[in-house]
Amino acid sequence: MGSRDGSGDSSTGQGYAADIDSIREAQARIAPYVHSTPVLSSTSIDALVGKQLFFKCECFQKAGAFKIRGASNSIFALDDEQASKGVVTHSSGNHAAAVALAAKLRGIPAHIVIPKNAPACKVDNVKRYGGHIIWSDVSIESRESVCERVQKETGAVLIHPFNNKYTISGQGTVSLELLEQAPEIDTIIVPISGGGLISGVAIAAKAINPSIRILAAEPKGADDSAQSKAAGRIITLPSTNTIADGLRAFLGDLTW
Repeated sequence: MGSRDGSGDSSTGQGYAADIDSIREAQARIAPYVHSTPVLSSTSIDALVGKQLFFKCECFQKAGAFKIRGASNSIFALDDEQASKGVVTHSSGNHAAAVALAAKLRGIPAHIVIPKNAPACKVDNVKRYGGHIIWSDVSIESRESVCERVQKETGAVLIHPFNNKYTISGQGTVSLELLEQAPEIDTIIVPISGGGLISGVAIAAKAINPSIRILAAEPKGADDSAQSKAAGRIITLPSTNTIADGLRAFLGDLTW
């Protein structure tokens, strides 16, 4: 999965929304605001699968997930005039909390559009970081519509959960850390939903080691990426069936 350049907001002149240079720039930009997370291993699991596995533990990241990388890169890349109007996003939880925290660190307002079925623990994180919550219906159409309304009312800048060049570059910093911590890795398995994480991870990893394999993992009940690859075009599903609420989004034009 790459991230194709589909708009003026995403152009780097390379035909992609991100490249190794933009990812290294992101690493420098977000360094004061994120953790360098550990890579752990387990001899018991290695024995079970017959391979040596490494786990990049973004569960120990600020706001509890890798999302703070893309959110902080996007928010700290804004000029002062843009930032003064605040930011807006839509998310079921982890990206919402990350945007709220990154906005708090920069000292600007964060308007967070959250679907009514979002897990309470993730909503609590947004509140803890000072985000202004606006509720929407569950559908992506409703979330995007509410975001557009907030943008018109406030002038806030949209920080997209995945379909944004700064988000993709920020997520790609995971690869820079991982391959410095465990350079012997020959395959990286990445969960895929909207595709921001795997796009950044793949671009950075392939730039460092062109022979490395990147494998996407998604739930059987939300396998739109596999269907999209088979069809040669973006496929969206009428419904998804998975407990993994963070893996229910569909690919964007930049992550496709």
